[in-house]
Amino acid sequence: MFRGRYEHAIDKKGRTSLPARYREVLAASGESKVVLTSGLDPCVVAYPMGEWMAFEERLSALPQFDPSVAMLRRIYVSGAVECDLDKVGRILIPAALRNHASLDREVLWAGMGRHAELWDREAFDALRDGVLEDLDKRAVLAQRLAELGL
Repeated sequence: MFRGRYEHAIDKKGRTSLPARYREVLAASGESKVVLTSGLDPCVVAYPMGEWMAFEERLSALPQFDPSVAMLRRIYVSGAVECDLDKVGRILIPAALRNHASLDREVLWAGMGRHAELWDREAFDALRDGVLEDLDKRAVLAQRLAELGL
């Protein structure tokens, strides 16, 4: 499971280090690749290969002509790239994905459980703070989480 937040830099070639803790998670599951794709939010989503395959399987079972399903496929599947870790634990984030998430120099890896997200650190902080500082947004979030049983 991917947990925690980790700040890393992106070099001029578009490479960044996968956090050591995330590399441990991959190694423990026998994974050596991650799938990167564009998120619905301005971020890059990173899945271990096994989780990505399970996601694609669930997606393929959904109605092909449902507009929301079709759009998710256009965003997620068409933007997906298999990435190998290099010997020092870095991955190359393709330019299109860096542009989608406005990743420049500083990135934040945010653990999301079965996957992780890569954010521009300032964008992530602004999104999080925007919810935490707004009582109405927090109330809506709390209500929805209660409806989901959390």
